[in-house]
Amino acid sequence: MEFNLKYISLGILVFQTTSLVLTMRYSRTFKEEGPRYLASTAVVIAEMMKIVACLLLVYKDSSYSLKGLNRVLQDEIINKPMETLKLAIPSGIYTLQNNLLYVALSNLDAATYQVTYQLKVLTTALFSVTMLGKNLGVYQWLSLLTLMAGVALVQWPTDMPEDLKKEISAGSQFIGLIAVLSACFSSGFAGVYFEKILKGTKQSVWIRNIQLGLFGSIFGMMGVFVYDGQRVADHGVFQGYNKFTWIVVTLQALGGLVIAAVIKYADNILKGFATSLSIILSTLISFFWLQDFVPTSVFFIGTFLVIVATFLYGYEPKNTTDPSRA
Repeated sequence: MEFNLKYISLGILVFQTTSLVLTMRYSRTFKEEGPRYLASTAVVIAEMMKIVACLLLVYKDSSYSLKGLNRVLQDEIINKPMETLKLAIPSGIYTLQNNLLYVALSNLDAATYQVTYQLKVLTTALFSVTMLGKNLGVYQWLSLLTLMAGVALVQWPTDMPEDLKKEISAGSQFIGLIAVLSACFSSGFAGVYFEKILKGTKQSVWIRNIQLGLFGSIFGMMGVFVYDGQRVADHGVFQGYNKFTWIVVTLQALGGLVIAAVIKYADNILKGFATSLSIILSTLISFFWLQDFVPTSVFFIGTFLVIVATFLYGYEPKNTTDPSRA
């Protein structure tokens, strides 16, 4: 049963990640009248939506009893301040990461963003080894290298027209690159740190996400006040919001819950493979629906390498010890 839940969670994550990247990129580049929505406020609203969703899930687990819900919140959050404070570190890093992704997708083209962001798979593996004491076999290290090569080939950028190159200044590309690299390291550290907390406690994953959301909302509102306080005062919190903005916010809010489920039933590295597969799906959608991408032979080679890497990661060589010598 746990095997099925693990791969169902990964499948949902592929869908969520693909939808989020496409809609976020579109929402940040779509030209319309009036001010563009503020990424800082979108991050805060997503955190609040996540809290509400988790409260409903805890309410369900409490047999739809308000008294049961209140008792759980008292016992697991209020009466355990030190356990709750443990989530402040990953929550602050996740909040920073979410804001960085908006910055990256506002300044980098999809190919550069998606290829570079896959460095989080490698950072996650390194943090898993150092923080969790995880031992990666030869096949797993080889699969990581194969995955990186495959994703790089799949998203290998084609020659851009000169007019398109002029639209993206060197400054914006530099800012986007710094943002996505920072997001890679923050994603790897926070993900493994959260995994360590989840696997070292009996607390519900929904309670942990409520704690993450509470700190995330606080850190996020601090970011709104510091960086966008004047613009919020001039045009309001929901300036520039449209249907695509709300889709992005919803996907980002629910994505946190999906990731939590994936960590519970799998691990961060396997989650990274699901995200990598979603890149291929994003590319296919771009070709068949958006019609802004033409696949090449390099694309098909990269696709093959990613599939091989996915199977290679889960490969366990058979024990060749002669049973008669046991």
